Amino acid sequence: MKNYIEFKKQRELGEIFSDTFAFIRNEYKPFSKTIINIAGPYLALFLIGLVFYMYVVGNSFSLDLQNPNAFPIENLAMFILAYGVYIISAILAYTFTVSTALHYIKSYVDNRGKTNFQDIKDNVKSSFWGFLGLSILKGITIVMAIVLCCLPILYFMIPMAVVFPIYIFAKKNATDAYGDSYSLIKDEIVMTGITVFLFWLVLIIIAYSFLLPIMMYSYIKMGVFSGEFDPTNMGSVVDPVYIGLNVLSTFFQFLLNIIFIIASVLIYFNLNEKKNFTGTFERIDSIGNTQE
Repeated sequence: MKNYIEFKKQRELGEIFSDTFAFIRNEYKPFSKTIINIAGPYLALFLIGLVFYMYVVGNSFSLDLQNPNAFPIENLAMFILAYGVYIISAILAYTFTVSTALHYIKSYVDNRGKTNFQDIKDNVKSSFWGFLGLSILKGITIVMAIVLCCLPILYFMIPMAVVFPIYIFAKKNATDAYGDSYSLIKDEIVMTGITVFLFWLVLIIIAYSFLLPIMMYSYIKMGVFSGEFDPTNMGSVVDPVYIGLNVLSTFFQFLLNIIFIIASVLIYFNLNEKKNFTGTFERIDSIGNTQE
């Protein structure tokens, strides 16, 4: 029997880390199968869009800014098309992947460790537009925070870690979930920020390990180690091997993002329990019903 992970309770930082990976260890087979069945086609579309975009950029432009033909006008339309396909497919892949992961956890929580695939699929489909709008709103907020590049960046970015769990578990609409994310973390912004930062630090280090093969291959192709370095010859770098390595790296980065989504649910319930004691009251009610 798999041990049931109780989401609705308060946790310390170490418990959030350990329970995140405990959930993955216990549920990785049905969890990954559900994501592949629901979000897999959109993830595949995104990887195809990435290949198309990299191929167009690598074969159409040069990094030699002194060359008047570095950015030929006749290739601009193809570049815009490739970039548009890449961005749209990325948004769809991200939306469906994150939504599927969250609805899987919701089904897991609602059914005490069991999940219903059809319910998950129906909920992902019915919440698509709201989830898409919230994804765009979150993206705009993060971009604005990065542009500010000072202390307010933390105030804007930390609530974004729990905005999706609020939307799914508190059953709020997109705008209410966005607003409630700030009020939820208001009294715990320092500890929540530390938790989010440490999680992202760990995931960035792991992601960097997947980027090393790409960097090494790029340096070899550009002749960095042989002393024949030519940074303007971009087309010689973007070949099938380079594209394949980027596709694998991007795929693994998506998997790492799913790990953070699981952690964000634990962070949300930790904050919710400290503020509202929802899970505590539910457990008290369940004890009373059992005694009856």
